[in-house]
Amino acid sequence: MEPAGTLERGLMVLRACAAAPGRGTRATDLVRATGLARATVDRALATLAGLGYLRIDGRDVLLAPRLMELGEAYLTCGGLRDALAPAACELARELKESVSLAVRDGDAVRFIAQFARRRTMSIVFRVGDQLPADRCAAGLALLDPAAPWAEDDQLIEPGLIAVALPVRGPDGKAACALSVVSHTSRHTVAGLAAYALPRMRETVKRMEAALAGPPPEPRPAARAPDPGEGGLQSLARGLAVLVALGSAVGGVSLAGAARVTGLPRATVRRAVHTLERLGYAAADGNRHLLLPKVLELGYAHLSARTLGEIVQPHLADLVARVRESASVAVLSGDDVVYVARVPTVSIMSVNITVGTHFPAYATSMGRVLLADQPAERLAAIVPRPLSRYTVTSPAELAAAVRQAAADGYALVDQELEEGVRSIAVPVRGPGGRTVAAVNVATHASRATPADLLRDVLPALTEAATRMEADLAHLRDPTWDDAAPPGDLPATF
Repeated sequence: MEPAGTLERGLMVLRACAAAPGRGTRATDLVRATGLARATVDRALATLAGLGYLRIDGRDVLLAPRLMELGEAYLTCGGLRDALAPAACELARELKESVSLAVRDGDAVRFIAQFARRRTMSIVFRVGDQLPADRCAAGLALLDPAAPWAEDDQLIEPGLIAVALPVRGPDGKAACALSVVSHTSRHTVAGLAAYALPRMRETVKRMEAALAGPPPEPRPAARAPDPGEGGLQSLARGLAVLVALGSAVGGVSLAGAARVTGLPRATVRRAVHTLERLGYAAADGNRHLLLPKVLELGYAHLSARTLGEIVQPHLADLVARVRESASVAVLSGDDVVYVARVPTVSIMSVNITVGTHFPAYATSMGRVLLADQPAERLAAIVPRPLSRYTVTSPAELAAAVRQAAADGYALVDQELEEGVRSIAVPVRGPGGRTVAAVNVATHASRATPADLLRDVLPALTEAATRMEADLAHLRDPTWDDAAPPGDLPATF
């Protein structure tokens, strides 16, 4: 198999996996979808799993969060999302409607950013999703950027309406489209236009000014990884080149990609030519940049995953290792809310379900989450007794939270409920913020505090590290920080 052929075949397998991303995709399904030999599919799967792009669970093939780095490479290379997302987020908050950014992709458009208003009847296009350009407002705005504005009056789906404006780059050409999407239960198209267009035009001016500014600094890109024993080196190298092309806005030269990946320039050239022939990249002078088609490689499915879905496999592995129940929770006001849980099966078990709320001050997960909060937030909490062991003194609670911050873990012994002991560590997101906590809980009769520190804490810390490795492939969520609770989707 020649190197270019190896990369092309590997991308065929990835596309087939992304086309059926749920549980149940198997090697035999991929053989039928790609027309490749079973041995070729198996070697590609082994390589992609070795790179962390796929997970093999028994006979099932699953997309892994690290695969998002391919789509992130395109989004960084294009430069539009990072430059325009803050203004789009602000517009969504002000209008209380869903706001999207989309770019041309041949005869279609692909969405590169989405800020959705939470409603019972919610309208959400996933980042990476594709729609026909002539059937949606964003596409129509890009097909005829000279028009005052474009509208979608239920072209895609009954009840769905949208208005859109083009956003022009420094060269005066339409770089993307800004659209506001609503439902006929809230607006007519004319009503939505009257309501949204004045603020949209102001936002477009801000966006165009942002695009005229200097591009951000290039982001670091990893050198070509080792595919492992039996892995397809040409596939691993080709995907490393794809990621390298996204290390700077506007793409990089062949020499730049060779420098980033540590690969010979001839190897980089072959990979780039394959990517260009398949529609994933294009030449722009002496630079080579990624195209929106890269988002078809699983980005839409992965970008829509919740925090609970991302951490669940790691929770299951943790429970199998320590043989005790484990959970992940986030902070909501003064409570922790469980977003993922894997229980153990025993006669006496800690019975908690996803969605359960507990006071943060009396839980191990709450204390590691509070440790990342401003001191005034902790000072506002008035603890009350939940068991005879609960810390109820504000000074003692503050000391316990400070200790959790210093130790990197919290151990709570029967404060929430007598008989329940738990230990938790923080889970940090891409920007280093604590976004969640993971814990192991057990009955006091089964483990002493010393047992938890000796036998559980190392495994718990390793599980948190693996969760953080997956979360690291999500975008930096700093522009969502100001979103009021319940207004825009959570970061993860």
